[in-house]
Amino acid sequence: MRVLLDTNAYSALRRGDQVVADYVRRSEEVLLSSIVAGELLFGFRNGSRYEENVRALQDFLAFPNVRLLPVMWEAADIFGKISAALRRKGRPIPTNDIWIAAHAMEHAADLLSADPHFAYIDGLSWIDFSAL
Repeated sequence: MRVLLDTNAYSALRRGDQVVADYVRRSEEVLLSSIVAGELLFGFRNGSRYEENVRALQDFLAFPNVRLLPVMWEAADIFGKISAALRRKGRPIPTNDIWIAAHAMEHAADLLSADPHFAYIDGLSWIDFSAL
């Protein structure tokens, strides 16, 4: 199993959420979108423990089965398709979440997130860890 962590899933993992931890443990590969990394770094900079949080994220990324994904052409193309489909449906979602979904779809990964708007994206394998 391959899983891509949304920002709220990474945060839940850091807080010790057992459902997220079980998914991470069972996954052959754990993916982190560069968009998620940006959201996390933004949050860290607005908090009081920047160095501690950055160090923990770097330690997490150093695990052999964890991979940080750059945005490449295929993800950009998928982003465009998702955005157009959501516009046609009249179901806008945050732009960063469209990028995150595109990364999950590009890499055939299950997206682990508590954000319910991911249900609007056709073809996305989304796991709502808050419902488990």
